[in-house]
Amino acid sequence: MRRMPSDVKSLIQEGAELTDRALEALIPGTDVVPASIHGAMRHSTFAGGKRLRPVLAIQAAATIAGEVPKGIERLGAALEMLHTYSLIHDDLPALDNDDLRRGKPTCHKAFGEAIAILAGDALQTRAFEVLAGLDAPPAAVVKIIGLIANAVGTVDGMIGGQVLDLESEHAKPTPELVAAIHRAKTGALIRVSVVAGGVYGGATADDVTRLDLFGRKAGLAFQIVDDVLDMTVDSAHLGKTAGKDQATEKATWPAVFGIEQSRRDAASLMHEALAALEPYGSRADGLKSVARYLVERKN
Repeated sequence: MRRMPSDVKSLIQEGAELTDRALEALIPGTDVVPASIHGAMRHSTFAGGKRLRPVLAIQAAATIAGEVPKGIERLGAALEMLHTYSLIHDDLPALDNDDLRRGKPTCHKAFGEAIAILAGDALQTRAFEVLAGLDAPPAAVVKIIGLIANAVGTVDGMIGGQVLDLESEHAKPTPELVAAIHRAKTGALIRVSVVAGGVYGGATADDVTRLDLFGRKAGLAFQIVDDVLDMTVDSAHLGKTAGKDQATEKATWPAVFGIEQSRRDAASLMHEALAALEPYGSRADGLKSVARYLVERKN
C-alpha cells in the first residue's frame, strides 16, 4: 500500500500517472497485430484525459482501507477504458458527430468510422478482462464486475443515458428528463468508480451505501458543471467543441434552470456529497478534495 499527497493537483497527477502506467501495460501496442485497432485504442486513451474516474476509485479505496491498496490501478485502468470507449462511440456521426475530443481529432476522424466503432468495442471487452483478473478476494471481484456492468448498461446506466440523450434532442427539456439523463449517462460511471474503489478497499454494506450516495451527488454535480462549461468556455480551453449542447438543443441543466441556478445546484449537491463522507474523518480528505475539484474545474 502507498499514501497519496494531500494537495489535490499532486493527488490527481499521481493518480493519473499510476493509471497511465497500468494502461500502457494493459493495452496492446501498435507492434501487435492488428496494429490499426491498437493504434486507435491508444489514440483515444492517451489523448490527455484527467483520469478523474480512476482517481475517484483510488481515493475511495484509500478512504476505506486507510491507504491506497496494491493493484487498485488496474481497476482504475479498466474504468478509464470504459469511459474512453463511451467517448469514442459518443463522438461518432450517428451520435454527437464531433470532430474534437480532449483537444485532438476524435477517433473516427483519425482512423475512420469502422475502426473507431471496433476500438470502442475492444476497450470495453478489454476492460472486463482486466476486471476479471483483479488482485482482490473473488467475492469482491464478482461484485465489482456486476456493479460496473450495471452502471454501463441500459437501466439507469451509461448506455441508457446515451439513448435518452439522443432521443431528447430538439425536444423541450424537463427537470425530470435532464436529471434522468445526467444520472445515467455520466453519473452512473462516476458513482460506480467510487463504489467499486470502495469495494476493492474492503467496504462493508454500510460503506457501500455511503459511497453510493456520495457518488450519486458528486456525479450529478460534475455533469451540471460540464453543461455550464459547454456554454461558457471556448473550444480551445474545453478540449472539445464548445456550444455543441446548445446547438443541438440537448437537454441540459442550464437549458432548464439557467446558468446561475445550475452553479448553485452543483454547489449544493457537492455539499450533500461531502456530508456523506463525514464518518470517515481525515481518511476521506483525498476523496473530498477530488470531489471539490469536480465542481471547481474550468475545463
